[in-house]
Amino acid sequence: MRTILSAVLIVLVALLVPASAVAYWADRELGDADRYTAAMSPLASDPAVQGVVVTQVTRALAGQIDAGPFQGGVEVLLGEAMRSFTGTPAYRTAWEAANRAAHAAFLDALTTGHGDAVTIDLAPVIASVKGDLVADGVPFADRIPETHLSVKVMEYDGLGALRKGFRMLQVAGVWLPLLTLVLAATAIAVAVRRRRAVVATGLGLAVGAVLLWIAVALCRRLTLDDLPADIDRAAAGAVYDALTAFLRTTARVILAAGLVAALAAWLTGRLRRTP
Repeated sequence: MRTILSAVLIVLVALLVPASAVAYWADRELGDADRYTAAMSPLASDPAVQGVVVTQVTRALAGQIDAGPFQGGVEVLLGEAMRSFTGTPAYRTAWEAANRAAHAAFLDALTTGHGDAVTIDLAPVIASVKGDLVADGVPFADRIPETHLSVKVMEYDGLGALRKGFRMLQVAGVWLPLLTLVLAATAIAVAVRRRRAVVATGLGLAVGAVLLWIAVALCRRLTLDDLPADIDRAAAGAVYDALTAFLRTTARVILAAGLVAALAAWLTGRLRRTP
C-alpha cells in the first residue's frame, strides 16, 4: 500500500512540475513590472523587433510631417535616423521605459478583458529620437508632434479564453510549487524502499521538466500560427521567447536536478552493494 501511494505521489509530482512552474511564472514574472521589463529588455537589440520599431515609427512620424515635394526624402531620412538610433544607449533606455509603460496594458489584456494583444507604446522612443533629430539640425524634425504610437507585437484571438486560467495561476503562484515539493518529500517518506523512491522521484521531476519544455514549445507554435497577417512573425517569436525564457530555464534546472538526484541515489545503492 505504501509503495502504491508513493508511486501515485510521484506521478502527481511529475504532472505538477509544469503547472507549478507556469503558476510561479505568471505570478512573479509576468505580474511584476520590474521582471517583465527585464525580460523584454534584450529585445532592444533583436533585429526583427528593431525592424518593426523602425518601420512603425518612421511611418507614424512621416505621416505627421507635411514636407510637400520633399516628403519622400523626409521619410528616407527618418528611416535612416531610426535605424541609426536603434544602436544607441538612448534607444535601449527608451525601449525599457516603453516596456515599463506597456506592462500595465499587458496585464490589463490578460486580466480584465480589454484587448487581445501585447502592445508597446513607443512614445518614449519617438520623444527620444525627435530630440536627437532636432539637436542634429535635421530639417522638419521640429514639426514632429507629441504622439503615442502603440505597436502590436503579438495578438491572439483566443486570449479571452486564457484569462480565467491566468488569474488562477496567479493565485496558485506560491502554494502550488510548495505543494509539489511537499508531495515529492512525502513520496520518499512513505516509501518502503526510500532509495528507490528517491530515484523514481528524481526521474519524475525530470519527466515534469520535459513536459514543461514541450508545453512551452507547443504553445509557441500555436501562438505564432494563430497570428493575424499584419503581425511580424519573427518579432512575435522573439517576444514569446523573451517572455517564456524563465520557463525554459526552469525546465533545464529541474531536469538537471532530477537526473542528478536519481543518479546519485542509484550510485549510492550500487556502491553499498559492492563488497
